[in-house]
Amino acid sequence: MSDVVRYKFSEFATITSSKRVHLSDYVEVGVPFYRSKEIIELANNQGISETLYISEEKYNEIKNKYPVPQIDDILITAVGTIGKIYLVKDVGFYFKDGNLIWVRDVNKEIININYLYYFLNSPIFQSNILKNNIGAVQKAITIDHLKSIELDLPTLEDQNNISNILKNIDQKIALNNQINEELEAMAKTLYDYWFVQFDFPDENGKPYKSSGGKMVYNDQLKREIPEGWGVENLSNFLTIKNGKDHKDLSDGNYPVYGSGGLMRKVEDYIFEGESVLIPRKGTLNNIMYVDEKFWTVDTMFYTDMKIDYVALYTYFSIKDIDFTKLNTGTGVPSMTASILYQLQIINPNADILKNFDELVRTTYRMIFDNRKQNQELNQLREWLLPMLMNGQVKVEE
Repeated sequence: MSDVVRYKFSEFATITSSKRVHLSDYVEVGVPFYRSKEIIELANNQGISETLYISEEKYNEIKNKYPVPQIDDILITAVGTIGKIYLVKDVGFYFKDGNLIWVRDVNKEIININYLYYFLNSPIFQSNILKNNIGAVQKAITIDHLKSIELDLPTLEDQNNISNILKNIDQKIALNNQINEELEAMAKTLYDYWFVQFDFPDENGKPYKSSGGKMVYNDQLKREIPEGWGVENLSNFLTIKNGKDHKDLSDGNYPVYGSGGLMRKVEDYIFEGESVLIPRKGTLNNIMYVDEKFWTVDTMFYTDMKIDYVALYTYFSIKDIDFTKLNTGTGVPSMTASILYQLQIINPNADILKNFDELVRTTYRMIFDNRKQNQELNQLREWLLPMLMNGQVKVEE
């Protein structure tokens, strides 16, 4: 790497925060207003779970007197969960003062904005703020500390090359995620077509119901279903088992799932094979399908299928149920196995189930392959990031 020049943050950017917005300024519809929670969700490429708003009048009042977030500004969570980095790509929002540090007016003749973003996510910066946070109870970083942090910057050409390597990895991860969303949507469409509209292929390969296939009224469901099909409790399809707490935090090969999704990887597993994972506490609607060796913590149920070719069918049959309406918890949302066992779902013809499973299983193999590639790409990026930033790895054109 070419010669580097040492800069303080304050020498190439303005480090500040927002103007105060009061609770009384919140409205039901208007300009989005983000707290740390929403910035963390955006930094993690997640959808915002709950959007707060301020009025357009309030936003314009601020905008006419002070700066507002612009494209390529950076927001950093500064209290509690510190060091989450959001590079602004969409404007027209405002944010809460105090909990977020705002990096703006970045001098792009000194630093590439993507290089700065990757630096802020690197172990170099993250370890710095963890060591220098204030607060005995709640961790916090200050504007003054961020201003004083020094970093050695290579030439802009080297910064661009480093950024492009890391950005290409991120773009491939994003592409795989997009492909997986489309594949999941295709699988869901096929399920709806076969088991909601009942237009699965008949013996002549034509859509069953649309081609005049016989339908009979089912008293339990209060609707018509194909002749010869029945209705069964969920207990007919699977056995529900309790996850267990996993105290060993050492890294391994097997994923650990909680009600919020993938938590980490460990060295042992609780089950191997197809399973539908159902939250027992917490985020009750986060139903997952897995086909691997895995561990689930004690806030999750995992399931063992009693019948062949039903795992994916069962997953799609229950994934859109609003389990919060079946919540048994007085504090933390909770679910019981007895309630789940009593859920009623259609029991299709065995040949139709098998055909559906074989079609959708091919889709999920591609999904799992993309997830595995993303895990490997994430590991590659995490390995490269510190070495590129401190010059251990040389970048050529």
